[in-house]
Amino acid sequence: MNLRVPVKVVVVGFGMVGSRLVDELLRREPEAFDITVLGSEPYEPYNRVLLSDVVAGRTDVAAITMPLPDGARVTVRRGVTAASIDRASRVVHADDGTLHPYDHVVLATGAAARVPPIPGLRTPDGGLPAGVHALRTLDDAREIVAATVNSPRAVVVGGGVLGLEAAVGLAGRGLNVTLVHHGQGLMERQLDGEAADVVRAGLEGLGVTVRQNSLSSEVLVAGGHAVGIRVRENAQVVSAVPAGGGSAGSAGAAPRDEVVAARLVVFSVGTIPETGLAAAAGLTTDRGIVVGYDLASPDDPRVYAVGDCAQPPSGSRGLVAEGWDQARRLAEHLVSLVEPVVPVVVAAASSSVEPVETRPLAHLRLPGDEAGPSMAVRLGALLTSGATTSRAQTDRGIDTRGTDVVKVKAGPLSITTMGVCGPSRPDEPTQRAVRLADPRAGRYIEVVVSDGILVGATCVGDPRVAADLTAAYTRRTPAPLDPAFLLLTPVMAAASPASSPEHMPEDAVVCRCNGVTKGDIAGACPPGAHSVEEVVRETRATTGCGSCKDAVCGLVDWLRAESVPEPA
Repeated sequence: MNLRVPVKVVVVGFGMVGSRLVDELLRREPEAFDITVLGSEPYEPYNRVLLSDVVAGRTDVAAITMPLPDGARVTVRRGVTAASIDRASRVVHADDGTLHPYDHVVLATGAAARVPPIPGLRTPDGGLPAGVHALRTLDDAREIVAATVNSPRAVVVGGGVLGLEAAVGLAGRGLNVTLVHHGQGLMERQLDGEAADVVRAGLEGLGVTVRQNSLSSEVLVAGGHAVGIRVRENAQVVSAVPAGGGSAGSAGAAPRDEVVAARLVVFSVGTIPETGLAAAAGLTTDRGIVVGYDLASPDDPRVYAVGDCAQPPSGSRGLVAEGWDQARRLAEHLVSLVEPVVPVVVAAASSSVEPVETRPLAHLRLPGDEAGPSMAVRLGALLTSGATTSRAQTDRGIDTRGTDVVKVKAGPLSITTMGVCGPSRPDEPTQRAVRLADPRAGRYIEVVVSDGILVGATCVGDPRVAADLTAAYTRRTPAPLDPAFLLLTPVMAAASPASSPEHMPEDAVVCRCNGVTKGDIAGACPPGAHSVEEVVRETRATTGCGSCKDAVCGLVDWLRAESVPEPA
């Protein structure tokens, strides 16, 4: 008999990070928590990373849904928004009038698409004109796909990761696409000037017109529908170009002003963390919801924030792997706070032995702390969960290696960055950087090595090397004495849709986003259970960037064939 009282956890937000947190808790202690999830969207959880694939037509909407939590103690309320948090009473008030008491509340409210305040972009009721969209939700993706039917021309504003993916996707649908970016180089947070030039050439080769150093000054609307966008040169960037740089707008010349005709305008200019609920509850907010290394609010240890809405001490990059890592760490922390199971041993009816009740020992609690588990219990939970051997906290914060890998899904144009990269990377004396610049072949590779391991890389135009570098970076593979070998030579086997899966080692990583190996997939395929959906539910493979889907399907097919007995 289990006398443990379940801990009430309310998760506000049912996106990729909120749903992952629920899954992490269920995998560790399915009976320890009563979990209530409030999701403002009416849909099942879906893979937001693949929305650009939906826009491109590479993926169907039905294929990006994620498995629902499977637990008797989980209640999911879709289409219900948290209206307020009463921290004194520890109750979350929902917009449908329901009340949800909690022991711990986790804010996974995500972020909203940023829409710049430029003329013509807002209708009198505060909405967007027809033909103007952001790309943040499933509804956004559906509306953009529908708009491509009657829009031969499109403008994408924003040259970051999502902007590039949207531009290439729309061009792949046959639209005449113009990409407008305010900076001097595309993806300026990840790429230096040389890499950005190679990316620009690759985009133009795919039919995308790139307008760098340009600002969107006005959305032109006729009859309630967007018909174009007015673009002018970014005077600040133009004036910063050195003399002789060939810029037409330098040295006193007025910035050029041009109208780009388009009936479809997509804005991808960043996000704004959803902090309103936290701020109304009296929690500290800055750009996001301020939390410590333990992801708890400094104002209330029972309130946590994860994902795009959170602002940890180390900052946030807005990557899903980072949010998943936070979900894992928070799940480990919450499990460590759970009371140990209190079994009651009752003798058989015919026995004369008195019932004996086993209670927690006194030394398992801290003196004067009757509400929480002892340090011994917490340490034991951490040791058994492996939390002390991965993502350890140091004086510099939490080790998040592997959560900062950026892979752009731009069709045939391969762009991958990780770790120390881009124009803002520190020039440490212990770091050694080597690069291969081959712009005519559409290739640019830079690797940064420190203390014998790869600490950062940029790879444009060579997906095979990018896969090898990603594996070396996330696994901390020792680098060669001469880092130049990393530019061309594979450093370890990369998972791919192999024609002979039996030749793949068991520890070959198939799904980088979730660290799923060939052995994990084989272990999730016992006799009679060879469904891809079952493998996805068990291992989470394919739920990240989706690039491993072919490999996973190929492995499952091979395992299914291997399990068929040969005829006698």
